[in-house]
Amino acid sequence: MATLLRKIGLIRLHNRDTEDPKHHHHHHRGSFQQGSSLRGRSNPRSKAAAPSQGSPSKEGGGASSPAARNKPKKAPEPAKAKPPPPPPPPDGAREAGSGREAGSGREPSGGGGRSGSGSALAPAALVPAGRQAHCTQVRTRRLMKELQDIARLSDRFISVELVDESLFDWNVKLHQVDKDSVLWQDMKETNTEFILLNLTFPDNFPFAPPFMRVLSPRLENGYVLDGGAICMELLTPRGWSSAYTVEAVMRQFAASLVKGQGRICRKAGKSKKSFSRKEAEATFKSLVKTHEKYGWVTPPVSDG
Repeated sequence: MATLLRKIGLIRLHNRDTEDPKHHHHHHRGSFQQGSSLRGRSNPRSKAAAPSQGSPSKEGGGASSPAARNKPKKAPEPAKAKPPPPPPPPDGAREAGSGREAGSGREPSGGGGRSGSGSALAPAALVPAGRQAHCTQVRTRRLMKELQDIARLSDRFISVELVDESLFDWNVKLHQVDKDSVLWQDMKETNTEFILLNLTFPDNFPFAPPFMRVLSPRLENGYVLDGGAICMELLTPRGWSSAYTVEAVMRQFAASLVKGQGRICRKAGKSKKSFSRKEAEATFKSLVKTHEKYGWVTPPVSDG
């Protein structure tokens, strides 16, 4: 049995070796084509992608078609024009925007940290000068009106002379007091025609009171103190009102002289001593401080 099987195997080997080479070649080629066709069926995407890679499509939409070659090219879009730069600011605006003081080239002092814009700094620098000019204008108009009103007084109660032609420094003559008072009798006996006072008006008048003091004659009592200072509440910042006129203040002073029993000093030597502004200012500051402490009542004798 084994011998028979060996013979059969030898016969098959002999048949294979003696087989026609052409038949063997055709058989191998058919196997290769059959494998290629199977691969083609299993990968249809490769067939669909093939025309787009090299061969022109049936619709003529490939890159090598005449329609594609004759198609006009799209012109490039022109570049957008840039807007023209803004005109340079004027010199005044450039100086204000740089945050430097005009005319000096220095940075403004007191501006630690981030500085503000020039438009915010410029008005701030002008505030003091503008405010001062406004106060001067208000004071001037008010005093001019006061002078006109005093000139029209029919009873010649007071008269005014400007000191060194200054509208803000007046010498005021008080011609009349109560004719039933001892002060009026003193004036008649001493041939005193008027009581002379000095009024100086501050920058913020009429919103602050004038400083008023007696120049001559030398008076005693009547709320007239050392240096000619006058003890009247309405002459202090707390008691003052911008509605008060110079005429009204002088009438109030004439009444306080009589009420306080003011007299012309006739003592030898003392009557000829004139009042001084420095002494009057010091006395007035002292009396204001005292009345702020106790109010406008009679203070203790220890406080003067």
